[in-house]
Amino acid sequence: MTEQGANWLARLGFAARGLVYILVGWFAIDAARTGASPNDNQAVMASLIDEPFGRVLLGAITLGLAGYAFWRLTQAAFDPERVGTDAKGAFKRLGYAISGIAHVVLAWTAAKLALRRPVEGGAAPGDESAQDWTRWLLEQPAGTLLIGLVGVALFVVAGTQAMKAYKSSFLKDLEGATPAPRHVRTIGRLGYAARAVVFVIIGWFFIMAAWTSEAARAGGMGQALSELQDQAYGPILLGIVAAGLFCFGLYSLVEARYRHIRVVTS
Repeated sequence: MTEQGANWLARLGFAARGLVYILVGWFAIDAARTGASPNDNQAVMASLIDEPFGRVLLGAITLGLAGYAFWRLTQAAFDPERVGTDAKGAFKRLGYAISGIAHVVLAWTAAKLALRRPVEGGAAPGDESAQDWTRWLLEQPAGTLLIGLVGVALFVVAGTQAMKAYKSSFLKDLEGATPAPRHVRTIGRLGYAARAVVFVIIGWFFIMAAWTSEAARAGGMGQALSELQDQAYGPILLGIVAAGLFCFGLYSLVEARYRHIRVVTS
């Protein structure tokens, strides 16, 4: 693959991620308004099947998420952005690898949805996946410790997302010598702040799953949003976080056009 082709594939990935987050945010806003159960990213992709050209759109999302995964794994393996091999750089590259693997799973899910109708009912697909993996880990040596470490890692990721929201450091990844418009900064900060909240809740789920050795305590984005909904002033809390996730989707579309992308190809 040429460098230009890989670059465009990565940009398609940001666009696909943006569309998924916009859908998650939109459905969660509706859930906050109506009291329905919020959906995770896999569930909202499943909702596209019965829409006009839904399977075609899912095919495009599959390609885009695969492209995003490819770019993240490239960052982890070849360090095109030169983050280095010290502790800070190694942590960033580990994060890139985890993000890449997660988006491989999402791309695979989108591909399966595009090819066949999913089974309806039950928990959100992302929650079921988290519980299945947790159940498998609990059966392995030191599995409880690993699950706890996943929870701690998610807390750390939440912290980095919160710092990006506070410092607006994400703007340095955009191309151009002029500062980004104020509205781009605003939607980015709201988006990263919302992701920090979601990651904290998911991390807590995994820590509780490790503490109790109960796979059912683990959960994904759908369960995290439901947890917010169940709190005092839940619809308001859910609506705020949902709006933030919607904003993160919009910011991802900005990245699809303006992010500075370095890709190493063979």
